[in-house]
Amino acid sequence: METKKISSGFSVSPQINPADVKEIAKLGFRAIVCNRPDGEGVDQPTFEEISSAAKEAGLEVRYQPIVSGKVSDDDAKDFGCLFDELPKPVFAYCRTGTRSTTLWSLSQAGLLGTSEILRATKAAGYDMGGVIRRIVNGGRTPTDQGDAKFDIVIIGGGAAGISVASSLLARRSGLEIAVIDPADIHYYQPGWTMVGGGVFDASSTAQTMGSLIPKGVHWIKAARAAFAPMDDAVILDGCRVVKYGRLIVCPGLKLDWNRIDGLVETLGRNGVTSNYRYDLAPYTWDLVSSMREGKAIFTQPPMPIKCAGAPQKAMYLSGDHWSRNGVIHKIDIDFCNAGGVLFGVKDYVPALERYVTKYDAKLNFFHNLVAIDGAAKKAWFEETKPDEKVERIEKSFDMIHVCPPQMAPDFIRVSPLADAAGWVDVDQATLRHKSFTNVWSLGDVMNAPNAKTAAAARKQAPVVAENVVADIDGKSPVAQCDGYGSCPLTVERGRIVLAEFGYGGTLQPSFPKWLIDGTQPSRLAWLLKEKVLPPVYWKAMLRGKEWLAKPEKVTSS
Repeated sequence: METKKISSGFSVSPQINPADVKEIAKLGFRAIVCNRPDGEGVDQPTFEEISSAAKEAGLEVRYQPIVSGKVSDDDAKDFGCLFDELPKPVFAYCRTGTRSTTLWSLSQAGLLGTSEILRATKAAGYDMGGVIRRIVNGGRTPTDQGDAKFDIVIIGGGAAGISVASSLLARRSGLEIAVIDPADIHYYQPGWTMVGGGVFDASSTAQTMGSLIPKGVHWIKAARAAFAPMDDAVILDGCRVVKYGRLIVCPGLKLDWNRIDGLVETLGRNGVTSNYRYDLAPYTWDLVSSMREGKAIFTQPPMPIKCAGAPQKAMYLSGDHWSRNGVIHKIDIDFCNAGGVLFGVKDYVPALERYVTKYDAKLNFFHNLVAIDGAAKKAWFEETKPDEKVERIEKSFDMIHVCPPQMAPDFIRVSPLADAAGWVDVDQATLRHKSFTNVWSLGDVMNAPNAKTAAAARKQAPVVAENVVADIDGKSPVAQCDGYGSCPLTVERGRIVLAEFGYGGTLQPSFPKWLIDGTQPSRLAWLLKEKVLPPVYWKAMLRGKEWLAKPEKVTSS
């Protein structure tokens, strides 16, 4: 925990954990304010977890979630009222502390001089120069001038962002590139299924962001806030403005835990878990490895989600463990899928259905998880069969693995870059934005109809890099995306059904059928997942080594 004092009555911090709350109380703070919405990061504890710890420590606690970079004047006014009513000193936090500092700065604008606000925040390590400009400009952030300018700005330092930065430098080493991402840690998220299955340690899926940013690339450790594409500008938390020649948007997607009533209050407790969060995947394995009898439910929300096979991977690896330990006959397994099919590409379904039969799992289609009561061990689903009345169904459980609903991040959905559904609107072949010709997107956040997987980003990064460099040279797009995505379905420990497909569900195997038949469970595919793909990710993909990812050239019509 990193406490930064702004004034005698107010301090801020980046994201805290429940274990930090006792120390906050020992430091003399009397109230905690959370300014970060739940579900913003994959390693983020919920406000409910912080609130419970705060109440136990005798602290006042308030929740004023602010979307990154969307601090309004009304938000600042509300914060000021909150600050006035709470016992001092107050401890506020968000992802980096910038949102909380911005709220304080704006709320104090009528009470303190701008130089005093700037001096106090700068001493704490926060540059509020952009906020001061906003104050003196009557609440507006000018975007005609920037605090910094780069040839290329990349929004997001995940698999897509770092890969495309490396691919760009491999093609044009002199480019001035900035990656904007506030995270300290970069996660290999495809490994979390294996953590939940007792195969990987969680620590093996994490590395520091600073160690992965390519040499020569500027890392702006700040939350992305808003876009002004007509001015070629990005507005960051704290109202700072970064200008670009070309923009690449790949911040990933948002896990919307709050859309399921009661979920955030019970995550990580009462047998409620998810492999979609770094700190919860080990809890999945704790539950699976200790279970000897009872009811286990695995859920899948409506599409789109990242790695559409992940919810059933958790079911298969759990069923395999229970089978190997001779307790499978005592465990009732339910797979509750909001969709109407087991897997979206039919060629892989027969092999998967054999494992459903092997583990005696019950498939419940059109079942969408809408509410959960962890203490009571009950979950409620809405069954929405086509042309039938919606029915609410109650199920009891001893363990439930939840895949949360997912959407584009809030700052993307409200931006000029988004389509009507909130995703970045691109041409599915070139990955160039349909309206703004110096903007591209890749990874989970854009609207091309491909699987949202790290494997997809691995193939998309060279396409975007080729086309951006071509654009710099005054040429038309030269590379095109075929929609490749891969989902290694871990049907048992030691075997994988390696689903590889492109747009329209067209099979796109990377290996000859005699080596790996992707429609059948394969030991070699398991070896690929367990031993080969992690080092390929860390040492090749993120470093611009485009193994099996050569971009397809645009064909002339």
